[in-house]
Amino acid sequence: MTSQEMTFLIIGGLAGGFINGLAGFGTSLFALGFFLTVVPAVEAVAITVAISVVSGLQGLWIVRHSLTQNPRRLARFLFPAILGIPLGVASLKQVDVSVLKYLIAFFLILYGGFFTFRRNLPKIDRPTPFIDCTIGFCAGILGGAASLSGALPTMWCSMRAWPKYETRAVLQPFNVTVLALTALVLAWGGAYHQRTLLQLCIAMPSAILAAQVGIIVFRRLTDDIFRRLLIAICLISGTVLLLREIL
Repeated sequence: MTSQEMTFLIIGGLAGGFINGLAGFGTSLFALGFFLTVVPAVEAVAITVAISVVSGLQGLWIVRHSLTQNPRRLARFLFPAILGIPLGVASLKQVDVSVLKYLIAFFLILYGGFFTFRRNLPKIDRPTPFIDCTIGFCAGILGGAASLSGALPTMWCSMRAWPKYETRAVLQPFNVTVLALTALVLAWGGAYHQRTLLQLCIAMPSAILAAQVGIIVFRRLTDDIFRRLLIAICLISGTVLLLREIL
């Protein structure tokens, strides 16, 4: 393994771990580009998924109390998503994934761009169980079809007037569960062979360390700033996704 490969693996781990520790999601959009520079696509995705899960497990600890306070809220997102993942995988032969990614990128940019520069953020504080279940189900389909399970829940949760810990108590376990299932599928397909595990051993320590730094920053954010951060990340994520598809 060359020094260039090691450098990009470490930088990717740092970028992905930090954003996961800070926001509870976004590892793929911030780390995958670095990994793809030196690693084949399947291996890069396998590494990204693994560090997403490990970084996410660290983040789960800081929202453990919020998880136990409102488990039904998380269940409304998570259980429909698990049902949607197989449908997303099954639709791969019928759906043009590139068109789907362009569509999601467009909505992320539109949503993030519109609300990033607004003084007042939307505050939906009434219970919306049907919408929560629908968002979760659609997110599961997008996850199975294009590995974009986090887009819809992030946009929806950033519109809710929830404290930052409650918001993260939905996003973090949601993404960890979906990505853990993805990792199992990749492992079943043989993605984690000897070379991938070696690359993972190089990227993982930096991801774990950076996630801890991101968690420290998260603790210092106010609820309002955290919501604005989620919206800004939607804008950045949409832009990165669009540029990746174009290039």
